[in-house]
Amino acid sequence: MSYDKRFDGREFDGLRPIEAKAGVIPNADGSAYFKIGKTAAYAAVYGPRDLYPKFLKNPQSGVLRCRYNMLPFSGAGDRVRPGGNRRSKEISMIMDNALASVVDLSACPNSVVDVFVELPQTDAGSRCAAICAASMALADAGIPMKDLVAAVAVGRVDDKVVVDLEYAEEAYEDGPVADIPIAYIPSNDKISLLQMDGVISKDMLIEAIEKGKDACKRIIEIQKEALKAKYSEEGEQNE
Repeated sequence: MSYDKRFDGREFDGLRPIEAKAGVIPNADGSAYFKIGKTAAYAAVYGPRDLYPKFLKNPQSGVLRCRYNMLPFSGAGDRVRPGGNRRSKEISMIMDNALASVVDLSACPNSVVDVFVELPQTDAGSRCAAICAASMALADAGIPMKDLVAAVAVGRVDDKVVVDLEYAEEAYEDGPVADIPIAYIPSNDKISLLQMDGVISKDMLIEAIEKGKDACKRIIEIQKEALKAKYSEEGEQNE
């Protein structure tokens, strides 16, 4: 049996509708909102500020610290248990690793930049949405960065390579499924996150990664436009 048509009618390399906005949390040093399909993420950045306890301080550079949290009512199925759990800790670490290579904290040793991401609504690709929101929020906070980071889930549904899987595709039962979240840095053509759940051939994996890179380039442009829009509005207000 062949997977001939996606559940929502998209092309196999198509993205779900995306909404992005910067500067959405007034009291944060930087913030952003990123929504893809039915998955939405708010990111808030605080810092650089003193890092405690003191034994965690790095005299050579500041420290990036990410926190990922799905709100209890965010899922379409069972209620998410509030508070930290193994999954949220894992994704927080993944976010750290995906973003650390573009963030330059060498000018602020012994300090920390905290990134808090809350997801009020999730369908699929929550870690990718969180990375996209966090990247925008860091830029909005004025943290020195080599580039923005975009992330998207690619993979396999039956005999097709698809981009930006939705939940119905992740749960597809009529054939094999592989879910592959990637984060991409376009300026140096590097992947800062690559995970995989499922079974996929080498050729399909290579195809999925290339399609994921192309999708991330499209997402990066949306992120940039959201940041430009925020500062254009501020400039008009100050005139």
